[in-house]
Amino acid sequence: MKKFFITVKNIFVWLFVLLAVSMMLFTIISSTVFNRNDRNLFGYKMYIVNSDSMASTDFDAGDLILVKEVNPTTLQEGDIISYISQDTYSFGETITHKIRSATFDAQGNPGFITYGTTTNTDDASIVTYPQIVGKYQGNIPHLGKFFAFLKTTPGYFVCIFLPFLLIILNEAVRFFGLMRDYKQEQTSELQEEKNKLMEELQALKKEMEVHKAILTGSRFSDKKQSEGKPDPEFFDREFYENNYFDDEEFEWRK
Repeated sequence: MKKFFITVKNIFVWLFVLLAVSMMLFTIISSTVFNRNDRNLFGYKMYIVNSDSMASTDFDAGDLILVKEVNPTTLQEGDIISYISQDTYSFGETITHKIRSATFDAQGNPGFITYGTTTNTDDASIVTYPQIVGKYQGNIPHLGKFFAFLKTTPGYFVCIFLPFLLIILNEAVRFFGLMRDYKQEQTSELQEEKNKLMEELQALKKEMEVHKAILTGSRFSDKKQSEGKPDPEFFDREFYENNYFDDEEFEWRK
């Protein structure tokens, strides 16, 4: 069961890592590619829709739209194009509207009349070929809102900072847990060494007692020990049987 919980925890940690890295990459991509006419990703330019001028038919504000470069001469009525607006109120902005018809501007340059399907009102200026960025290819609903949120302080905190913070905290807990286990293992090894040393000391003590008995001759005779002083010929059979002797020095006394 413990292994199961550890596995589940590791899965969540890696999911957090993946989430944090993905959010960081998305933020970088959104900052360097989205709404940039001079940048593309895999041949597509990407824009976050800021209005509902096409909401009645194709995409809403907050959607992420994909636009691809196109030869303006291949465009026709009904196509949706992105272009750099020349209108006074939106000059320089990238607008994505539908082509109503082909036409020419006052200087005789070919272009298109465009309009937003929600209002069905023609744009004020003719969109000439040099102003066209590309042709609309599709959209990803609401993704633009998400990337816009990522650029805010709360978005950065929730989607990037918080996951990385949780990962760091998890690794810190794991580190201290490993340190605790290491100390416990070291303590256990020290205790084992201590116990082994005590056993060796006890054995050494017994061996010293045996050698003392040999030197004094007080425990190696079957004769009854005299009162008051040891009898060199006395043999303490109980002492002998309860101790192991491998010293040839007193093997003969057995």
